[in-house]
Amino acid sequence: MTEKHILIIGTGSAGKRHATNLHNLGCIISCVDPRTDRLEEVEEETGITLRRRFSSLSDALSASSYDGAVVASPPVYHVNQSIECLEHNIPVLLEKPVAANREDAVLLEQAVAKADVPLLLGYTWRWWPSLIRIKEMIEKEAIGKLLHVTYVMSANLADWHPWESYQDFFMSNKEQGGGALLDESHWIDQMIWILGGSPVELMGSVEKISSLHINSDDNVDIFVKYPNNIRVTLHLDLFGRPHEKSIKFIGETGTLIWKVNEILIGKTMDDEWEKEIFTDDRNAMFVSVAREFLEMVDGKRHPSCTIHDGMKVMVVIEAVRRSSANGSTVQLEVL
Repeated sequence: MTEKHILIIGTGSAGKRHATNLHNLGCIISCVDPRTDRLEEVEEETGITLRRRFSSLSDALSASSYDGAVVASPPVYHVNQSIECLEHNIPVLLEKPVAANREDAVLLEQAVAKADVPLLLGYTWRWWPSLIRIKEMIEKEAIGKLLHVTYVMSANLADWHPWESYQDFFMSNKEQGGGALLDESHWIDQMIWILGGSPVELMGSVEKISSLHINSDDNVDIFVKYPNNIRVTLHLDLFGRPHEKSIKFIGETGTLIWKVNEILIGKTMDDEWEKEIFTDDRNAMFVSVAREFLEMVDGKRHPSCTIHDGMKVMVVIEAVRRSSANGSTVQLEVL
């Protein structure tokens, strides 16, 4: 694999992680961020010597050529920045979600359709080994016909970035695209990916209920109906302690529980579980995404998580917002 010049757009936590992983895979790194302190932190905290630093994307695009770009800015900027890169024939790795709203996401979907270069969407939990294993088990009906799934993501926002005030984090700001519904749409994507089809209707509630000093949503509850009598509930919050990420699948012959690096399967009436333990570091899935992106840049593969996958998530997000605003059940279009 030849040395690639990658532009990182947005040098917060996600941008630094992508910069580090791509650098470790042999890439030259340049960065864009309007905050000079963030650009300085990239070199100070990662040890990377940047090729160039820029305060604006337009300056970066006019100053040099790039083999690929990572859009790791707040969601409100995702669409315009991705489109600029695509128009310069630069393949894009886009952090989730596609956009802050579906209307903007459609603009990017149209731009990707016209572009001569691909876009890979970073719903990174798709690359997590234990979730890949869970998907295989569900497809093989390891617990019989699936009937009910419960997703829980609960983590206090003040703990996410202990090196900075959570009020300064974009997640605190609705206008920047922060909040539980957008940022934790990982789990909506996981629902669609694992179940392999489209939900038919949902009810949802999007709220700010904690004492966190934020103006974005911090509590989301969704009840989803799938065909074939499958029911799904999703709970996402930004105030829980201890932190929890879990999925419980109940089938006609047993139950599967996923807990990040552990899978439990139970098939009796008693509290007896077989366990499958994984030992993967969280960064492993980001490295896998980076490897796929570089293979995509080399023309060796197509993106496995596409703009169309992201649009399916945006359809659900907008339906949850409508349901929450109207207190009603929303019928979903075919995804």
